[in-house]
Amino acid sequence: MSAGAKSERVGLEGVRLVSEKEAAGGRLAREDLELVVGLEVHAELLTRSKMFCRCSTRFGDPPNTNVCPVCLGLPGALPVVNREAVRLAVIAALALNCRVNLRSRFARKNYFYPDLPKGYQISQYDEPLAVNGCVMIPGPPPKKIRIRRLHLEEDAGKSIHEGDDVTRAAYSLLDFNRCGAPLIEIVSEPDISSPEEARQYLEELRRILEFTGVSDVKMEEGSMRVDSNVSLRRLGQEQPGALVEVKNLNSFRAVVRALAYEKDRQSRILTAGGTVRRETRGWDESLEITVPLRLKETSEDYRYFPDPDLPPLILSEEWLESVKREMPPLPEEKKRYYVDVLGIPAYDASILTSSRKLSRFFDECVSRGADPKAISNWILSELLGYMNSRGLGPDAIPTSPEFLVKLIRLIDIGVISGRIAKDILVKMCETGRDPEEIVREEGLQQVTDRAFLEHVVDEVIAENLSAVEAIKKGRSKAMGFLVGQVMKKTGGKANPELVNIIIKSKLE
Repeated sequence: MSAGAKSERVGLEGVRLVSEKEAAGGRLAREDLELVVGLEVHAELLTRSKMFCRCSTRFGDPPNTNVCPVCLGLPGALPVVNREAVRLAVIAALALNCRVNLRSRFARKNYFYPDLPKGYQISQYDEPLAVNGCVMIPGPPPKKIRIRRLHLEEDAGKSIHEGDDVTRAAYSLLDFNRCGAPLIEIVSEPDISSPEEARQYLEELRRILEFTGVSDVKMEEGSMRVDSNVSLRRLGQEQPGALVEVKNLNSFRAVVRALAYEKDRQSRILTAGGTVRRETRGWDESLEITVPLRLKETSEDYRYFPDPDLPPLILSEEWLESVKREMPPLPEEKKRYYVDVLGIPAYDASILTSSRKLSRFFDECVSRGADPKAISNWILSELLGYMNSRGLGPDAIPTSPEFLVKLIRLIDIGVISGRIAKDILVKMCETGRDPEEIVREEGLQQVTDRAFLEHVVDEVIAENLSAVEAIKKGRSKAMGFLVGQVMKKTGGKANPELVNIIIKSKLE
């Protein structure tokens, strides 16, 4: 093999950053290498029909029921672009600070896989919908992750293998319901330098796409999927090493662990003087390792060419401006409003804006007259505490804004105590009942009968003389203890403010 052919071969399969002699001499250590990561995120657009036909995109329907000649690639069927998919993709591009191209073009990406019935995927190649965006991640310190491109494409179908190991499966089944679903692919520049930065970038991306209504970004349903391009390079060197693509990353946890594993694997190879192969690897969740799948394809391997059935996608300036005007507020805009106008602490505001549904729930509570700070405290501490204890995500808030506002109002007008309200909230979440109905039917009204409470206070004082002595010596915590004992004797129904007054008057 000639020297030129040999160097070309290394360029295709891998890069050696150090010679065996250098490694043996200790001239390269793991700390001399840095991680370089670019992410490709596929997000399914929140449309009711597919990218090029009218078939439903509904998740969970019986296999192969949402199909037609277009998405099955039958001869003579012609695709027609989904206008709503284009609108959502433009919203995503604007939200991610991209420049939207008024002219873009669909291309055929040719490859063979059983769940791709046409033998090609309609995507965009040299003329994408949008370019040159960015996302800021919090750090510390804050960092800009550049977005190279955002383009439209269609999804493939789904292969269902018998058993967990595809290589040993007795058979595989094909479900084409997902075939043709509209996607955006968001390709970052290789600006990510740690697994933690990758997680932060993906969380911010998911928050923006969900908040703007572009996608439901449910990774468990496959509506957000991640492929990572991983390499190492010497510190201070611009050119990264051999590119390794890692697929099958269906959670942020998997992304973080796969990147950490690849950094360790490639470091071991390079510091030993070996060569990292340019290849595609899969993530094995059970073993928490990456496994080789095939040599990494190049764009030439896909034989892209303009789709002859689809004309260029031409957008007008007027239409683009109308989309900008109709865009919902972004998470950071909402957060600033909560902090600057409603007076919510910045940390609390960041949690409230972590999910579109949670933010909308809070907004509706405020629109019903709830004090923003009070309702925020109840949502973040009690409601989310209940949901976290039962493994409920923000899409499954188990009560309504109307009922939560009613509950807080019952505290404010003295009908129930804060302690009883916490118990009522649990019942509201578990039964869906109105808090007023729960209070009425279960007799949970706050006790304000002074004569009755004075009798209970006398009992508590007689049973806790040491606490009385502590109060007389200026130990204020003992007062809280006595109030707690009264609340305990009354099942949490006593009015705590009145109890405080009675205890003070008795001790004076």
